[in-house]
Amino acid sequence: MTKNNGLERSPGFQFGQAYRGLVQLMQSRLKEEGITPEQWSVLYQTARTDGLMLKQAAELAGKDRPTTTRIVLQLERKGLLRKRPDPLDRRASLLSITDSGRSLIARTLPIERQLGDEVRSWMSEQEFELLLELLWRINGRLRGLAAFGAQSSEDADAMPDAGDEYESCGRRSCVFEG
Repeated sequence: MTKNNGLERSPGFQFGQAYRGLVQLMQSRLKEEGITPEQWSVLYQTARTDGLMLKQAAELAGKDRPTTTRIVLQLERKGLLRKRPDPLDRRASLLSITDSGRSLIARTLPIERQLGDEVRSWMSEQEFELLLELLWRINGRLRGLAAFGAQSSEDADAMPDAGDEYESCGRRSCVFEG
């Protein structure tokens, strides 16, 4: 833990440190495949649901739409993803993974799972489950704040708990989407 910087008890600082560390590990392990963790995340979500709308891919990967659009262009150039207009809404785009993209996900999913297993090994099973529960709660609350335009927890007290959407992670294995 970083000490003596005045932020050692700041959740935001500690989350940021942990996030950056995990992204760096994932990036170094994906380097040979020529893909970044943020590209991998969008490609993985598209592999899970072929024909995904760009907007949905952004939400599932935890990215904003401009960032996701940039990532999709990079993945298209690499031949890993195809983007086509939605026949029902020409303003929207649908994403499809290519055979090369599917092959890359098959090769790299074990890398992501290994990193998840390593993190899990740093604590007891009970601590790991508690960590996930707390992260789901925090993420749900933050998404709720954003969705309702709330600036503080006081503003959000009247809103419903948004943490339920994190139940779909499966509680045992949430794919790293850095």
